[in-house]
Amino acid sequence: MASSSLYEVLGIPMSANGNEIKAAYRKLARTCHPDVVSINQKEMSANQFMKIHAAYSTLSDPDKRATYDRDLYQRDRPFHSSALRSTTMSAAAAAAAAAATSSSSGFSGYSSGRRSWETDQCW
Repeated sequence: MASSSLYEVLGIPMSANGNEIKAAYRKLARTCHPDVVSINQKEMSANQFMKIHAAYSTLSDPDKRATYDRDLYQRDRPFHSSALRSTTMSAAAAAAAAAATSSSSGFSGYSSGRRSWETDQCW
């Protein structure tokens, strides 16, 4: 049973509430528990049941579920965090460029060498 999320393991939507999670777990447990399947399927059934139980234990606990959902969202949206980093780096690069072009007095309002603060005043 290769699934990409715990929700798919239990066969429920991400919006499922606690009762729906519990009902899906119980339904799958009745069919996949190693004590209920035939002898020749016990090994496969045990592995499948462990995945089902792990999914249930994570999704039934509100704190674990919130952490899992946050991690799942970040895993599904990797471009979001990299775009955020590139925006932050661009802002840092712009700040460094502005600092490099600032005058020696520390005033960064003018980057051109031919204008000075004194000549631009309205006297």
